[in-house]
Amino acid sequence: MSETPSPRHTALSLAASGVPVLPLRRGKVPFGNCTTCKDNACGGRPNMKTPGPCRCPGVCHAWAAATTDPAVIASPPWAAAWRRAVCVGYHPGGAGLTVVDLDNAAAIAWARESLPATRTVPTTRGQHWIYRGTVASRNAVRPGIDIKSAMAYARYLGSGTGALTAVPDVVRALAVKRPSAVRQAPHAAAVPAGSGGGECPHRTPAFLERGIAMAVQRITGARSAIHATVYGAFLAVLSTHGRCGCLTDTHVTRLFTAAQSKGETARHCTDAWTNARTTLGL
Repeated sequence: MSETPSPRHTALSLAASGVPVLPLRRGKVPFGNCTTCKDNACGGRPNMKTPGPCRCPGVCHAWAAATTDPAVIASPPWAAAWRRAVCVGYHPGGAGLTVVDLDNAAAIAWARESLPATRTVPTTRGQHWIYRGTVASRNAVRPGIDIKSAMAYARYLGSGTGALTAVPDVVRALAVKRPSAVRQAPHAAAVPAGSGGGECPHRTPAFLERGIAMAVQRITGARSAIHATVYGAFLAVLSTHGRCGCLTDTHVTRLFTAAQSKGETARHCTDAWTNARTTLGL
């Protein structure tokens, strides 16, 4: 009778196929940050492909630590974590995947009626339906249903059965959180930021300038959690001005420049801006 592969062995196999992995401890959760990274004091790690201000060799920052590098997986800090790990986690978005986590029979029944067939993996209480493509992650989109893709981790429970299909529109729609705080002018056109340039129809140019200046100050004044601060500032600007076409490339460049002065990369700035637009449904 064959032995069950160790979490580390499974992780190396997944990494070789391009799936970013991380060890999960008891409770099926990531390991906590080291003392240097505690409370994101290091500034965080933007994502597993873009190096950020954090250079910690340990298994810190949850999904953002997921890697496909066998040398990292076998390094001493990770080896110690693998010895304590109870299972393998992975970053679906980093592998170009979306996991629809169905937590009970009712959720599975809804999926069978509403979603196209795709690869399925049994879980302790339900199923994972895995699609090809990446969306924003969001919990509790329906009773017993979470969406795990970008900036999230999922537990690896086997290769499953069935062929991967593309993320359906219904899942993309469920992943978009539409905050009630977004103000939108009547009849304002949804013009993507960077292609506008006209006067904001619901605010004066001075109001826009003040908003950009405040966002820049918020970013440059941050002493910790830089990644989260940048994302929050982008979200604040877009929530007020993202739908009216008043944001220009000059405004966006000012925000990106402020973020890069704090150690963020151009790639991370683009990702944070895109994630903020996705969150707001822009």
